[in-house]
Amino acid sequence: MKITLKSPLDMHLHLRDADMLNSIARCSSRYFAGAIIMPNLVPPITSIDDVISYKKRIVKAIEGDFFEPYMTLFFKNDYSYNFLKEAKEHIKAIKLYPSGITTNSEGGVSSFEINDLRDTLEAMSELGLPLLVHGESNGFVMDREKEFGSFYEKIASAFPKLKIVMEHITDKNSVNLLDRYDNLYATITLHHLLITLDDVAGGLLQPHLFCKPIAKRYEDREALRQVALNAHPKVMFGSDSAPHPKHKKESMGCAAGVFSAPVALPALCELFERYSKLDNLQKFISDNAVDIYDLKPIKKEITLEKKEFLVPKKYGDVVPIFAGEKLSWSYA
Repeated sequence: MKITLKSPLDMHLHLRDADMLNSIARCSSRYFAGAIIMPNLVPPITSIDDVISYKKRIVKAIEGDFFEPYMTLFFKNDYSYNFLKEAKEHIKAIKLYPSGITTNSEGGVSSFEINDLRDTLEAMSELGLPLLVHGESNGFVMDREKEFGSFYEKIASAFPKLKIVMEHITDKNSVNLLDRYDNLYATITLHHLLITLDDVAGGLLQPHLFCKPIAKRYEDREALRQVALNAHPKVMFGSDSAPHPKHKKESMGCAAGVFSAPVALPALCELFERYSKLDNLQKFISDNAVDIYDLKPIKKEITLEKKEFLVPKKYGDVVPIFAGEKLSWSYA
């Protein structure tokens, strides 16, 4: 059995920088036609020059692969309309992080009062720039995404023309918001479709499954599967593939992030086949994103086949999800 995916897209990807970028960039560029690139570097991407320079480094790292890095800016509440109008030629979206909530987010938003964010959000709305949001409060870790739902409702109502993407949703409450507001969309990761908190910490701690937002309950995973497997038109694949060196994962103070880029497509084929939904994978992996972002992606076909794939134990110094395990699908 084989399946050919047309222009697969990863709508939430961390490529890091410097040696890490050069080590792992091709784990995505070989298999995807493009990806939304996260801006939370150190320092974060906040200027047009930053965007252009980072994109050049990515293009160099992918070594000629047919792959389009869709660039983003790190959200600031004082971006002017004129600045964003110029930036729009170079970016696809702006990413909002609550301050300190995840990797390299210390310069993020600390006040979620609408008036404190209004100038940037109004300019984005007028210019048609999507807002991408890491949606977590600073509350109890299992409730953070649910608690953040009220902010999604506030901004969706206050800025009805603003396209808002709830990134890497993990909670059934976020799923329920999709059909309540016309301007809310979502990305869903591979790992949140597969694991719950039991897999992370139910037995021996599994550091390579630790991520933020943390995996939730079985009923939350089921809600995610329902919309992903049935290709709900407002959801799209975003790996949130987030590489860290092995020593930073297998240590005290384990870094948050699951590295899934090189195994995402075989694992998604396995999942969608298990539920007899392979016909919907094209929409989840590309078509929905094309519609939501109004993209014209690079034409690229990736064929996978029902053939055993032994996942490498490491890619460079990064341990992937399913390291050393066998998947039932592989790249043809």
